This record gives sequence, structure tokens and C-alpha cells, in this order.
Amino acid sequence: MQVRNQLIFLFFIFLNSLAFSQEVKFDEKKIEIIHADFTDYNEYELPGALVLTGNIQAQHDNMHLWCNKAYYYQAENYIKLFGNVRILQNDTLQLTSKYAEYNGLQKVAYASGNVLMTSPQSKMQTESVYYDRNTGIAHYNNNATITNKENTLKSKAGKYYTHELKYEFRTSVVLTNPTTKITTDHLDFYESSGHAYLFGPSHIHNENAYIYTENGFYDTKLNTGDMIKNNHILYDNKRIEADKLHYNKEKSYYKGVENVKVTDTVNKMIAKSHFAEVFRFPESDSVYMTKKPLIKALVEKDSAFIHAKDIYITGADKERKIKALKNVRMLREPNMSGRADTLLYNQKTGLMQLLGKPVTFRGLSQMTGKEIQLINNPVTEKLDSLKVLKDAFLIEKDTLGTGYNQAKGINLYGKFIEDKLTTVDLVQNAEMIYYIYDEGELEGVDKGICSRIFLEFEDQKIETATRFVNPSSTTYPPGQFPESEAKLPGFLWRGDERILTKEDIFPPDEDINKEENSESSTEGEKTTNDTGTSSQTDTKTNQKQNGKMSSNNLRQNLTTEQELDAVNPNQPMPVLEKTKNKQGKK
Repeated sequence: MQVRNQLIFLFFIFLNSLAFSQEVKFDEKKIEIIHADFTDYNEYELPGALVLTGNIQAQHDNMHLWCNKAYYYQAENYIKLFGNVRILQNDTLQLTSKYAEYNGLQKVAYASGNVLMTSPQSKMQTESVYYDRNTGIAHYNNNATITNKENTLKSKAGKYYTHELKYEFRTSVVLTNPTTKITTDHLDFYESSGHAYLFGPSHIHNENAYIYTENGFYDTKLNTGDMIKNNHILYDNKRIEADKLHYNKEKSYYKGVENVKVTDTVNKMIAKSHFAEVFRFPESDSVYMTKKPLIKALVEKDSAFIHAKDIYITGADKERKIKALKNVRMLREPNMSGRADTLLYNQKTGLMQLLGKPVTFRGLSQMTGKEIQLINNPVTEKLDSLKVLKDAFLIEKDTLGTGYNQAKGINLYGKFIEDKLTTVDLVQNAEMIYYIYDEGELEGVDKGICSRIFLEFEDQKIETATRFVNPSSTTYPPGQFPESEAKLPGFLWRGDERILTKEDIFPPDEDINKEENSESSTEGEKTTNDTGTSSQTDTKTNQKQNGKMSSNNLRQNLTTEQELDAVNPNQPMPVLEKTKNKQGKK
């Protein structure tokens, strides 16, 4: 038993001595002087220092040091280096300067005077730098210039992480390359990938666009970027805003997600949605919008609104074309609205086409047909005329009774003066039902047919109706109009589809106030950086955004504009029969 205890005691002594020897070796490993032409001591002027001169070479672990002159304090394991200083770490990180100091106990170096620090991918020039071998971090506080391939970066202060090959720039940061200039006060840059992460107010300039963000990512090699906080892009008098913005310079492509807003000052247009793609071309651009898109255009003194499931905007300035698809809803303030499956608009000609079960409402009137066309004057931007082609049907609800004024024909042609509908011409196989009033009293109901009906409007109501060419009609006294005759063939009142305000432009299942009421979907978002770890900053850009885009998502060609033959409503024709409300009341 006694022998066993002695063996255990000797074993613990051995372990303690081993641990002690390892600890002393780690703490006390001396800087090794490999070579010096001359060695001297001067205890009076440099107490405790070994003075080395001429072709000095020293080493500590895997760090090598060269200089012309050195003071080596052996007790403190500390060395000062003068003239043509060169420090090499792991054969990868090299530093040259006029002067340097190195503490072998703390493994910390300081260099000053024309400092040049070279890593595998970049070079840094500054007046002084500190380098901690324990953390692998070098930092400076008095301005530096970094070159990385085609990129040049400048900042007042910054750090270089040797393990991550990453720079962290602070204060007055400027990144420039042949195509881009970035300014900010906080930028993280990975020298191998060329990835730049921007924090706080940041500005990205290139030859044809300007980008602002307060949290973004930019790939300097691919010239692509992703922004997720207070973002906007400016180009050609247009502004794109979105909670999330993607940018690809080489493809002249932008993508916005959530609360997208495109403001076009030249064409007096604002487009909003929750997803948009923009392609730029030398003389024009193309915009695709979906997820509750809404276009607002300033027309004269009023505003026009267009909503559909998908909207495409193409063409040069002042020659824009709009194509809206699926459940199109249109409102032109103050009191004109319409719906259709498809809407086509040509800014240059002023032609708007509604296709696929189209309907328009103006005042108390409803118009339907196979195709409805609204024509603006391109110069004054006022409504000039309208056309309803094939199966034209006009219905006006009788506000004093329960019936409907009705007029139908093959085609319908209307004329506007000062944005007010003044006349309507129905041609071919025309039919009409008209409620006749005098001083608010119903005098009778007129029903007839002819080849052409000409209607005149006042205060958005039918004032007179004139029939041309072989008119035939019957006027029924009040109370004697058969209910079976009260509707012309093809009658369909769609008053519940009328859009009265801009809030009604969205279907009931879509929330117009999402932009105003929802919190930013990116608030507090964290993403990984090049090292795969979460950033120290509250929000960082998701660099996993792949930037892929589909050219199929942006169709540029609109339906060919149709050549239309207008019927001149002022053409002299023999008046055969005219019906008029004496007081203009129905």
C-alpha cells in the first residue's frame, strides 16, 4: 500500500512538472536573432538593450523580421526595428515600414512610416498600423488606402482580419473601381470574393445610375447588389423604391420586392406593387409589376389609376406603352371607370384599348361591347373620343324610375369636349328604349329601331336622341309599357362593377393599405456574411440572393395598334325623327 501511494505521488509530480515546463515554454519563448552584422551594448543610453546593426534578421514563432538597426530588450522579450523594416507572417502577410516594434510576450506589433501591408489579394498603405498575432487583426486610425485588383478603398479607420481575409472600414469610406464608386461610413470588404457589405447611409454611383441604401450588399466582381433598408435607385429622371432591391449592372436590371414604388417624373406616372422588375435599354426601359400593382398617372389636372394582376410598361419617354392583364380595373377621376380582361395604352397616340368583356362607366352611363377604345389628345392629355366596337350597348339608369334608357348598335362612337362626353353615335342595326320626362313627370316610353342613333349629353345625361334612316318606333303611355319589352336583347346592367374611388380600384380580397399599415418585412433581418456567421450589425443583406432573373418575366411587345376608321359625327345626314326631354330630366 505504501509503495502504491509513493507511485501515485511521483505520477502527480511528473504531471505538474510537465505542465509547468509547457507553460514556461509558451510564455518565455524568446525572439531569436538570426543575424546581425554588429552587436553592441550601451547601458548608459539604452539600459537592458542589445544594439544590433546591419542586415538584421530575427524570428519569433512563424514571424520573421528584417531591418537595418534594432534594439532588442531580452528581459522584456521586446524589439524595436529601424530602417527598411520588413515583417513576414506565415509567408502570406507581409508588412514594410520605416519603423516597427514587436512585443514577443503579447505577440503585438506596431509599425509606422510609409507602412505597406500586403496580403494574398490586396495591399494597404497607411502611416501606422497595429497588428495582434493572437487575434490575427490589424487596425489603423489615421487613414489608409487599400488596393484589391480593380478596387481601391480608402477610409479614416479600419481593421484587417487575417483569418477571414476581411477588411472592416469605418469613417469616410470610399470604394472605387472602373465602373462604380461607393461612399459610406461602414463597409466590410472580403478581399477574395470582392464582396462589400454596407451599413448606415451608403451611396453607390456608376455611369448611369445612383443607388442609396442603409443596409446593403455589393459584389464588386459581378457588379450586382442587394439592399434591404431605406433603398432607392435613381436613373433617367426615374426613382425606384422597395423594401428589398436587387441590382445587376451588367444586365441593366433591377428587382424590387415589397412596397415597390417607381416614380417617373418625365411621363408623370407613379407605379406601385409588391414585386417589380426593370430592364434598361439605351433609349428606353421595360417595367414588369405584379402582386397588387397600381399605376397612377397625372392627366391634365386629374389622376388616372390602373390595376391588374400583371402590368407591363415599355418604351421610351413620352412614348410609353402599358399592357395590363387579368382583372383590369381603371379609374379616371372624377367619374369615369372601367373594367376588362386586358388593357393596352399607347402614350404617343393616346389610344387606350379595353379587351375581354370590357365595360366603362361615365356619370350615369354604362357602355359595353367586344372592344372599347378611349382616345386622349396626346398634346392636351384630355379625352378626345371613344369607340365601342361590335355589339355596342349603352345603358343609362333612370334615376326617377326603375327603368333603363338603352341604345345599341354594331359600333358606337363618342366625342368629348373639355373631358365631358357630349355626343354618341350608334351605327348599324340601332335600337333604343328612352324614358321621356317633362318637368319630372313621365310622359311615356319610346322604343324604336333605325340605322343610326345620335345622342346628345348634358350634365352626363342623355338630353336628346335623334334617329336616322328608316326609323320606326312606338311610344307607350305611362303605365302601359310592357315589362317584357323593357330590356333590349343583350341587356346586362353591371352597375355593381362600377369603381367610384381609388380605394375601390382593388378587388375586395386585396388590401390597398398594405404599404401604409404593414411594418417593413425586413426589420431586424439578419443574414450571413462571407464567413457564414451572423453579422454583428443588427441587419445585414442576404448575400444568398442569387440575382437570377427570367427574361420571360418581362415581355416587351404590346399588341399591334389597330388602324381604326372613325365615323364623323358632324357629317350632314337627314334628320327624320328627334326625341327630347324638355327639361333635360329623365
